[in-house]
Amino acid sequence: MFMATNNQPRINPKLQSSWNEKDHDIMKPFVKDNSVMNIFTTLLNHQALFKRWLVFANHILFKSSLPSKEKEIAILRIGFLCKCEYEWAQHVVIARRVGLDDAIIEEIKKGEDSTKLSELQRLIIRSVNELYEYASITDKTWSSLEKYFSTEQLMDLVFTVGQYNLVSMALNSFKVQIDRRVASQVNVDFTK
Repeated sequence: MFMATNNQPRINPKLQSSWNEKDHDIMKPFVKDNSVMNIFTTLLNHQALFKRWLVFANHILFKSSLPSKEKEIAILRIGFLCKCEYEWAQHVVIARRVGLDDAIIEEIKKGEDSTKLSELQRLIIRSVNELYEYASITDKTWSSLEKYFSTEQLMDLVFTVGQYNLVSMALNSFKVQIDRRVASQVNVDFTK
């Protein structure tokens, strides 16, 4: 079970009982899908930002040209590098749903030197590491990725890492708490 290291959020999520009409409009799809989460109720504190961010986030999560497993490897790696417990936990659940097993998920923490990951998986991790460290993918890594991904997919990879780097910064800064239903499924341990 997850034990929160950030016991108190810096920005409190808006409770449904205090939502105004605009909050209800923004949250309607999440209520309908039973996916009301702390990230969303926290972002309700800035409705204009939340609404505009959702358009981009929706593309990255649901409309990206990247295959689901590869996308989740990139998201987990940037979440790990940012030490974002919320993002890591949420995407462990999603990664399992798209077919990544716990052994592979643990290998993502080890990075590109893992001997248990495929060449493509290691390349994705290397590209995330480079984006995190240098804000660019090196020519060598880019040309290796071109063997697997189209130009559109490479663009989606860069924007996926950027999106989740940004989100990790926000979640860590706002001290958004892991949702209970996720915390019961994932043990967040960045020491391994």
